[in-house]
Amino acid sequence: MNIVISQPMLFPWVGMFEQIRLADIYVHYDDVQFSKGSFTSRVQIKTPDGFKWLIIPLKDVKVGKNINEYETDNKNNWRNQHIEFLKQIYKKAPFFNEMFQIVNEVYALKTDNLSEILICGLDKVSKYLEFSPDKTYHKSSELMIKGVSSERVFDIVRYFEGTNYITGHGAKNYLDHQLFDNNNIEVSYMDYQKNPYPQLYGEFNPYVSILDLIANVGKEATQYITSGTQSWKKII
Repeated sequence: MNIVISQPMLFPWVGMFEQIRLADIYVHYDDVQFSKGSFTSRVQIKTPDGFKWLIIPLKDVKVGKNINEYETDNKNNWRNQHIEFLKQIYKKAPFFNEMFQIVNEVYALKTDNLSEILICGLDKVSKYLEFSPDKTYHKSSELMIKGVSSERVFDIVRYFEGTNYITGHGAKNYLDHQLFDNNNIEVSYMDYQKNPYPQLYGEFNPYVSILDLIANVGKEATQYITSGTQSWKKII
């Protein structure tokens, strides 16, 4: 049973959806602290003038506040700004309409809660990519599992009777691998292939939003989402 646990993010890069593809159970880690320098509320978009950030403005940003406690700041109608920006950048992309429909459906959501908007985006893209219907999605805030860091991640994996915890390389810096190993749970790190696909605006870059992949190749996106994993014992 493959478990993936990750903070909600704004239409994240392809690598995040490679993790989701491999998961039997995916947990939105929505009740952990928001980090101002993270990709939670922002993502890079490739443009004719280089990379630009798509950013959701937030109300009352302060240390210690959880992701699911944030509300969006709507003073400048950021939804319309995002929509117009993406329309301008991708209007000539072959599958613009399919990408644009996803964005419009997410931004039509009647909520100002950051976490709900981000999770909706992940769900809409996952459905578009037609990931396994047997895959299930959960929110950590609904599990009533307390704790911090490795111990909480471990308890969530154990709660779902997981046998393999799949994660990105950022976890190498804090994860207690021995805790998992002592309880016969494998820890696997993504082996990102960063498969090149046709992109607008020059040289290929794998680190932009999943919206870029959808706009450029449509349903063929799954042909580029093919990365596997490596055991932590091979890379730590």
